[in-house]
Amino acid sequence: MKTSELKQIMQLAWQFFKQTGYKFSECLKKAWANYKLKKAMQTKIVRFYFQKVDGSIREAWGTICPALIPQTTEKERKRNETVQVYFDTEVKEFRCFKKFNLMVS
Repeated sequence: MKTSELKQIMQLAWQFFKQTGYKFSECLKKAWANYKLKKAMQTKIVRFYFQKVDGSIREAWGTICPALIPQTTEKERKRNETVQVYFDTEVKEFRCFKKFNLMVS
């Protein structure tokens, strides 16, 4: 693991801590879960769960692997570091979820 990856995990954990006020250990668990999910989605389709804004739990099958998603035209959009974008392989569309709402097992 590279130092830059550890730095990203810690920055995400601190971001969660500042936004939510939860215990830092809980925020660190969420940050690690997000890192592991993103790493896995870069190579394959992954099943994961997250809590939707309305409070319900959603099961999702998604990927960010370029070989598994359709070609897209690049649009200049403002990046939002608080959400994870993924390609939902069940509905064949891009979706996103709030990173803090990822369910940790």
